[in-house]
Amino acid sequence: MINILFVDDEPKILQGLQRMLRPMRDEWQMWFANSGEESLGLLEEQNIEVVVSDMRMPRMDGAQLLTEVRSKYPQIIRIILSGYSEKEMVMKSVGAAHQYLSKPCDAEILKHTIESVRSLQSILNNDVLRRLVAQMPHVPSLPDLYFALKDELKNPEPSTQKVAEIIKKDIGMTVKILQIVNSAFFSSRRTISDTKEAINYLGLDTINSLTLGLAVISQFEGQQISGIRFADVWSHSTNVGAIANKIARSVNSQVATDAFTAGLLHDIGEVILAANLPEQFARVNELQVQENISKAEAEREIFDATHADVGAYLLGIWGLPKNVVEAVAYHHCPREALNNSFSALTAVHAANAINKYTSSQNPEMSEPEFDHEYLTTLGLAEKFPVWLEKYSDPEGN
Repeated sequence: MINILFVDDEPKILQGLQRMLRPMRDEWQMWFANSGEESLGLLEEQNIEVVVSDMRMPRMDGAQLLTEVRSKYPQIIRIILSGYSEKEMVMKSVGAAHQYLSKPCDAEILKHTIESVRSLQSILNNDVLRRLVAQMPHVPSLPDLYFALKDELKNPEPSTQKVAEIIKKDIGMTVKILQIVNSAFFSSRRTISDTKEAINYLGLDTINSLTLGLAVISQFEGQQISGIRFADVWSHSTNVGAIANKIARSVNSQVATDAFTAGLLHDIGEVILAANLPEQFARVNELQVQENISKAEAEREIFDATHADVGAYLLGIWGLPKNVVEAVAYHHCPREALNNSFSALTAVHAANAINKYTSSQNPEMSEPEFDHEYLTTLGLAEKFPVWLEKYSDPEGN
């Protein structure tokens, strides 16, 4: 039984929620409050696990309420449910809310969202990660372009032409997407110079993922930081995304989009740490060499968290799909996810090992670094050599 509090200043909305969610009574214990002040009183009395709040309310709006909840009850899952979808209001709730949902929202979507966010509580409600991210002066934000694309892609029949028009407004983004579509790992047989053609070739889901990754990385591009080159991180990330997508298509095409997105963003935590905490980040590299330990071990020593933890935390806050967040969180240690079926995580873990091995200039790396036991559990251990041979070549399909 999950204890959930719904907050809205309109009585008719609360009554509608009660009617809509009546079938959930066997699974949810529900409370309803018509103001932020009333809800805070209920939180003192009840063991609430989830708060679902409207955004626009008098005196204390949803973002203010959830900020207060985050401060007093950090373990509680916080969800904004509002019909007010302008970007500035959404951004106001980022950080305070784990997830943002637009009205009207049916019971199945709400149920799925709550279950998905609950499964990520170990990451989203991690006090160490929260404190680490809170001290960073330059945590990236979701870009306007990404919001515009998401709005268009929500349509039943999204328009490639409209997506192209949105992207063309950002010259830098247009150039980068054309560079990517013409790169070897995307296997374009001829040069593509038109944005709309690039979108048709890559597909709308891929374009959406690329836009998010490019926009986040670009917020740090101008910085000069010892021990990391953002161009190298982006090259590795796009290669891993492309390989993960191909692996997923060969096993279970339903997870291919999530595999590409997760591959593209799997090292985003490394970029965020390097850009915000450069001295500590440099110390990670030194410690790794001095003590001959893995990067993850060195990161835990310095930050008490890994770049995978930081990346997954941010993506979880942004509301990216659970499968994407899981893949980013566990791409170095997939067995910790306790997922015994092929998923985006599987594809990204394998793709990361393949790309690191094939691009390494270290002669000591005689074998790809992948979790053989994990793939054996999934019945896929014999597949890895096939993937390695096929996708070591950028032209492999």
